[in-house]
Amino acid sequence: MVVDRPVPAADRAAAGRGPGPRRSRPGRPGQQELARTAEVYLDCAGQAARASAELGIHRQTLYYRLSRIEKLTGLDLDDGEDRLLLHMALKAHRL
Repeated sequence: MVVDRPVPAADRAAAGRGPGPRRSRPGRPGQQELARTAEVYLDCAGQAARASAELGIHRQTLYYRLSRIEKLTGLDLDDGEDRLLLHMALKAHRL
């Protein structure tokens, strides 16, 4: 007897069948805002009050955006190496 099981999204994407995990592409309008949020936050050395003031947003909005950034990129912004990787990638993208 054969049982149909759902195919994981990553496998569907690898096979070219259906949507896979989202990748952060700073070219999309909503993701441009997230990229700017991440860059300002990292430029402010992770100081949420300073970053939210510079962005002109409420601190809770900043935290929400940062959690979205972590989800989309798979990075942990509490990890120094991940923060450095993201910061360098954002700076390199501007070149």
